[in-house]
Amino acid sequence: MIKIRKPLLWFLAAMAVLGAVALHAAPIRTVTATITKISDGDTVQAITPEGTKLKVRLYGIDAPETQKGNKPGEPFGNASKDYLASLISQRSVRVEILDIDRYRRMVAILWLAERNVNQEMIAAGMAEAYVEYLKKPYRAPFIQAEQEAKAQGRGVWSQGSRYERPSQFRKRMGS
Repeated sequence: MIKIRKPLLWFLAAMAVLGAVALHAAPIRTVTATITKISDGDTVQAITPEGTKLKVRLYGIDAPETQKGNKPGEPFGNASKDYLASLISQRSVRVEILDIDRYRRMVAILWLAERNVNQEMIAAGMAEAYVEYLKKPYRAPFIQAEQEAKAQGRGVWSQGSRYERPSQFRKRMGS
């Protein structure tokens, strides 16, 4: 029989727990905030009741790019931004923070009452499911919402074969 020392056992148990957490999108923190600015279809600014300003990247979605300076935007870039604004601009939302990205933005699910705003953007065809970053429990419903939007030709999916993923557009534009 192999004898495992307690410190090693604790280490292995901790690694198993951390590994399981990495497969799920678990919130770091949840706050309430009012949306103060819609930057584009997947990025907003908000302020908490305590006055903390937040830059928030919507988790699990990638929206068409809007024009930035002399760089052109994508088809549906402004429509996506406007749709997001129609849902949440100047409204109080629950911000379920899942991560911090390399630009120091909060990566989060936005909830308007019981409505998952991120998923609604996908369902409306105003963003795609960002499958490269999606984890449980959001992966399946986000992909399902995209498949339904695509099948019905909503938003970006009305472009058919002319549709270019935002990630590919950014690469092509060098951003």
